[in-house]
Amino acid sequence: MKKFTLLLSCVDQPGIVATVSSFLYENSLNILESNQFGDPKTGRFFMRVAFTTADPGGDVEKKELQDKFKDISEKFEMDWQLFDMNLNTPAIIMVSKFDHCLVDLLYRCRIGTLNMDITAVISNHDTARELVYREGIPFHYIPVTADTKQDAETQIRKIISETGAELVILARYMQILSSDLTNSYPGKIINIHHSFLPSFKGAEPYSQAYHRGVKMIGATAHYVTPNLDEGPIIAQQVVPVRHDMSVENMIGAGQEIEQSVMAKAIRAHTEHRILLNEGKTVVFD
Repeated sequence: MKKFTLLLSCVDQPGIVATVSSFLYENSLNILESNQFGDPKTGRFFMRVAFTTADPGGDVEKKELQDKFKDISEKFEMDWQLFDMNLNTPAIIMVSKFDHCLVDLLYRCRIGTLNMDITAVISNHDTARELVYREGIPFHYIPVTADTKQDAETQIRKIISETGAELVILARYMQILSSDLTNSYPGKIINIHHSFLPSFKGAEPYSQAYHRGVKMIGATAHYVTPNLDEGPIIAQQVVPVRHDMSVENMIGAGQEIEQSVMAKAIRAHTEHRILLNEGKTVVFD
């Protein structure tokens, strides 16, 4: 039995849900999950439908469904994608020295809680090599300097192409990607970073937050765009900071929440629960 997910958006108008539901029924497909949202500000309609063949012994190909759905998509002028949920999303992880998110993602993939296959790990430091090799995953050490940045990104592009990666995860990769690279993979690169209230930048944000007596810290996962840390947000989470917490306690809490938010964002992406709505996201949990 095959499982598919249909994502679509279009100008909001009567008949969309009824037409899509009728299409699935007429093709002997069984709806497992259906979510809709109409945005009154943008006038756009968003929908996610997960479905299978109604007959356990039945079989249908993705291309066949795409061809049949084409008339409906043209009628409503839809932006749409159909995904075969029996296939995991191939992904590359990029990391620097802080490997807590990498370790968490390696473990989640090993036990099968993410619909993702890690095809390679890229790092501008060599410290995670043995960790990655133990998982049987290719590791690529690509150091980056101002003089070698362009060559490094050429290597990164080559690895993405050769591995067939459909997602790039910046798991605390502490290098700024060029606009040429980010524009090449719109909606395909996810970043994680700390979120302080108020915000602190620089090399020691936790120390700054500690000395200011911050009462809440968090993390943000978002799609990467050429505008640094301003891409559409996928997931956020915060935790309280007690008055007796040290800088080390805050760092530990921050790393845990980064792991949680990163995994949540990747799960939403690989389960195809996200639609872009101008500069924001619609996330069907």
